[in-house]
Amino acid sequence: MVSEEDPEVGGTERRVGNRGDETTPDVRWTSWLIPVVVVANVVIFISVMYVNDCPHKSDRCLAKFLGRFSFESFKKNPLLGPSSSTLEKMGALAWGKIVNKRQGWRLLTCMWLHAGVIHLLTNMFCVAFIGFRLEQQFGFVRVGTIYLVSGFCGSILSCLFLQNAISVGASSALFGLLGAMLSELLINWTTYDNKGVALIMLLVIVGVNLGLGTLPPVDNFAHIGGFLGGFLLGFLLLIHPQFDWEENGVSLVPGSIVKPKYNTCQFVLCIAASIVFVVGFVTGLVLLFRGDNLNRYCKWCHKLSYSVKSQWS
Repeated sequence: MVSEEDPEVGGTERRVGNRGDETTPDVRWTSWLIPVVVVANVVIFISVMYVNDCPHKSDRCLAKFLGRFSFESFKKNPLLGPSSSTLEKMGALAWGKIVNKRQGWRLLTCMWLHAGVIHLLTNMFCVAFIGFRLEQQFGFVRVGTIYLVSGFCGSILSCLFLQNAISVGASSALFGLLGAMLSELLINWTTYDNKGVALIMLLVIVGVNLGLGTLPPVDNFAHIGGFLGGFLLGFLLLIHPQFDWEENGVSLVPGSIVKPKYNTCQFVLCIAASIVFVVGFVTGLVLLFRGDNLNRYCKWCHKLSYSVKSQWS
């Protein structure tokens, strides 16, 4: 039995089986989807700045030497970016347009828009740092699914609580990746060493980021929705077979007992997560397009996110 450092959860070690003198390490995929996501976000931000064209609409632009790519004034946007009206025009999350005008596509487009250079760089650095490792371990299909669906979940929850503000940003999808990391650790608990340290580190990281989400002008509901979506999807998409399943499965020893691919706990977590995710996702969509406001049922929930006209997630 040997151990191999797992880059996914900061210093934990995932056990790797051996057969004779040969080890059977986890497969490492080539990460290409996350780089594409980062590049796409940068290209889209440049396109938004082109459409914004501050010099032709205001005489208080920043970095005027950039021409039509110059930024709005600090008073309008302290993050060095376009105006709120431009973001709304380009697909920002806006409850009124989604519910009253049936522009449901905004639930996805908002996660590709950013409020400014600072917002873009912060989000893309975190997406790259977390996403590269997840994609190398689990491949682009599963990580891409978690990224998009958890971002969509974040948009739904944001609309259900924040109905007088627009919201943009990839943080809902980023928190989805964090949630998936946590559920992956839990559902594959027996395959990791130093699991307690890894769990505490992840919980601290998530807790600190959610705490910062209560500061202006951050849309923390998008963070929470993305995290919950990614957390549930992680149980479904990031499950590992039992450590010694492969060895037992190919054993030629007469009378040997072949262990199941997944243990009972993994099956229970997977089924429970499936049910909760489907029920939550469908319920959220129904409430959203019915025009419901969840603040009616939760009088203190507004404290989880700072409420202003424009919010960045």
